Amino acid sequence: MKILVLGDIVGKPGRQAIRSLLPGIQKEYNISFTIANAENAAGGRGLTRDVMQELLSMNIDVLTMGNHVWDNKDIFSFIDDQPRLIRPINYPSYCPGQGFHVYTAGFNKKLAVINASGRVFLAALDCPFRSVEEILGDLKKEADIIIVDFHAEATSEKLAFAHYFDGRVSAVLGTHTHIQTADEKILSGGTAYISDLGMTGPENSILGMEKEQVITKLLTQRPVRLEVAKGPAQLQGVILDIDEDNNLIKSILRISYRSPA
Repeated sequence: MKILVLGDIVGKPGRQAIRSLLPGIQKEYNISFTIANAENAAGGRGLTRDVMQELLSMNIDVLTMGNHVWDNKDIFSFIDDQPRLIRPINYPSYCPGQGFHVYTAGFNKKLAVINASGRVFLAALDCPFRSVEEILGDLKKEADIIIVDFHAEATSEKLAFAHYFDGRVSAVLGTHTHIQTADEKILSGGTAYISDLGMTGPENSILGMEKEQVITKLLTQRPVRLEVAKGPAQLQGVILDIDEDNNLIKSILRISYRSPA
């Protein structure tokens, strides 16, 4: 049984990469369930209803978010109504949306997906460790497999989070930096880990944005309007192979594909 988890989708190029590459990947690896981070999917910042529906129609089962979850105000009109969309669990409790959900997948397993946000170099949200800890006891009684999208900047925080929950969740998969790391592994307690899944978006860019604009911003330290880059895109993420008898992860495979020009 295999689960595909994709790194941050950035703008229209990222969505086009999903459309052109995802069906072949799902068929080649016999994917049973697909998760993707969509916090940059609409114009590089946030998510709209139309973009959400577009992505869900392309055989993606769950969309996770991150620190840009509220950037597009359209999200307030639908986030409470869509169980296939989750946002970081450690936002204040009065925020709309949900931080986790349990899904019944095609392989007759209960699969929980949790979204959490780091705090180092990011917003001072509630503690992600405690926020996940609070739900984990009850969640483990309900779910066979638990996947965490940990949307964080610092690799130290990502590793600490993974080791803290090692053996208690199936996988801790980092998002946010848009740079795929080469440290995929299964920790001693059985939890699969990677510091960052990478990016599904424009290949010839800086984190999905036009290079010249980012460079100008860094050189001048002045505000610059960043736009999603054009050109061929990449699709990055991991494939988790799960033993259906004991629900343990057998392997984590890092993938990176380039879409047709």
